[in-house]
Amino acid sequence: MASACARAGREPTDVKLVIVTKSADLDAIKTVIRLGFNHLGENRVQQLKKVAAQVAEFVQQEGSDSELPRQIHWHMIGHLQRNKVRQVLPIASLVHSVDTLRLAEEINAAGAKLDLCPRVLLQVNASHEPQKYGAPIGAATHLAEQIETLPNLQLIGLMTMAPLTRDKDSIRAAFVRARELFYEMRGEKIVGQQFTELSMGMSSDYEIAIEEGATILRIGSAIFAR
Repeated sequence: MASACARAGREPTDVKLVIVTKSADLDAIKTVIRLGFNHLGENRVQQLKKVAAQVAEFVQQEGSDSELPRQIHWHMIGHLQRNKVRQVLPIASLVHSVDTLRLAEEINAAGAKLDLCPRVLLQVNASHEPQKYGAPIGAATHLAEQIETLPNLQLIGLMTMAPLTRDKDSIRAAFVRARELFYEMRGEKIVGQQFTELSMGMSSDYEIAIEEGATILRIGSAIFAR
């Protein structure tokens, strides 16, 4: 990460690392927490609930250890069904995968009932792959405008995934599309001042993501070696 930041002329502190705990064992998760990492991510709701509860118990038990982070921030990074929203909102500090107005409306309604104002990212399909979730690039601006009208959530940025390929040009092209859309939305004031996050880059492509402006990385296998 530091090398990629240096190549891009960026400060390492400008890029947040979300460690994806999917399929990692609890001891490994405890190790990364002891190392000071407190932004963790999960793809599935049931796994998020399970691991978040285990981590909360660990942090409470080790509360006297001054080296532990004071707070764990959970990120919901996988596809979210509307009927699972109420389970996620009390746990997740950021939902990365809002890709339809109906999902945003469900989060908005649940947030009001739970007295929460969830922070969300708009997921865009920058690789144009039909099998991937995410709003089409051409529809994303209008969707962002609609989400901005909802009072009980905060739209704070975009999320995307690059194609799963060894072709670095294809990967970079997807990240460039997302970055250009991000700055277009900000420049045209479609979104508010809180719109600052660009979540892109995983274990196989995070260096390219950093070079193209990512502010949040979602990395699991490169850390847990699975």
